Amino acid sequence: MNRVVITGMGIYSCIGKNQDEVRESLLHGRSGIVLDPTRKQFGYRSGLVGLVDRPNLKGMLDRRSRITLPEQGEYAYLATVEALRQSEIDAGYLERNEAGILYGNDSTAKPVIESIDIVREKKDTILVGSGAVFQTMNSTVTMNLATIFKLKGVNFTISAACASGSHAIGLGYHFIKTGLQELVICGGAQEINHYSMATFDALSAFSVKESDPARASRPFDRDRDGLVPSGGAATIILESYDSAIKRGANILGEVIGYGFSSNGGHISNPTVDGPARSLRMALKDAALQPSDIEYINAHATSTPAGDSNEAKAIHEVFGGSLPWISSTKSMTGHECWMAGASEIVYSVLMMQNGFIAPNINFENPDEDSAKLNIVKTSLKEDISVFLSNSFGFGGTNSSLIVRKI
Repeated sequence: MNRVVITGMGIYSCIGKNQDEVRESLLHGRSGIVLDPTRKQFGYRSGLVGLVDRPNLKGMLDRRSRITLPEQGEYAYLATVEALRQSEIDAGYLERNEAGILYGNDSTAKPVIESIDIVREKKDTILVGSGAVFQTMNSTVTMNLATIFKLKGVNFTISAACASGSHAIGLGYHFIKTGLQELVICGGAQEINHYSMATFDALSAFSVKESDPARASRPFDRDRDGLVPSGGAATIILESYDSAIKRGANILGEVIGYGFSSNGGHISNPTVDGPARSLRMALKDAALQPSDIEYINAHATSTPAGDSNEAKAIHEVFGGSLPWISSTKSMTGHECWMAGASEIVYSVLMMQNGFIAPNINFENPDEDSAKLNIVKTSLKEDISVFLSNSFGFGGTNSSLIVRKI
């Protein structure tokens, strides 16, 4: 079995448009959450959102490439450019070698709605435009990036709700571990336009603490009242250890464990058993004991039931060792399909720079979170092994373990 390492990362999120900006936000506990008047005017119960600026790719990509990219595809393109640059992989390398792409994405709402609106108004499908079909397909990110970067390896999209980005990395890890690929571009992308989140708002899933947006996302806090939607994209370059050493790449970390499970129950209600099984599988895959994990980047989205059940699962598996824990969603909000990938980026940045980002707004623990070792303020701490949790609707769970080399 091959060892699997990270040689590049890229991030475009509400707390920064690159690694440097994101690192500073994590270190200082800066929130990217704002109140969006457009959502309130549109009919949302909650106008809170992680603010992600729409990039202008004119001059970076030709027109044909731009018209097939949806919003989340634009974010993913920029994140991938940053990751490839850090990994020192250029167009020539991608031409000579079989690089693949596995990306998490589970919606592409705006292009679908806008296309149908045109047809409804004009009664002519031709007016939709030739690029619309490629924006509306759920595999839009992988098909566009594979074309733009001329990738020749594995190429498909993972749709697994809010665990999509994590499962993409887990599958990339297995493709390389088993020798099927040498290098895979992995990640997750999430659109953040107001069309994409209305159905979540309809479930009353969002926080309504609109008077102070930066304090609205409160993972593990007793006074949490719901998540805050967010988005962007994150890219991880996974590569076999031998390949990375051969080309002299800088290794940022090694993926050593991937656990997964299905709750097998209610379509939206979380459980304790499902996440606990995912955690145990990741530890078994990594050949580690619970006490070996120094930090957990929790899935905790700031929902009452979700945070409580995750806290119980973590305590069930790690209760005897009490690793440091924080949910970066306290700053970013819930980045949904990208969260499992972005939180690997966030955690590697912590591991590289000797700190643990805080779980901001954690002021009053409940009976479950009180049992955990939750980081309230930025902590100077050298970590060498961390675990990242991602859970999603339908009961899909993913846990990844990464260590420093």
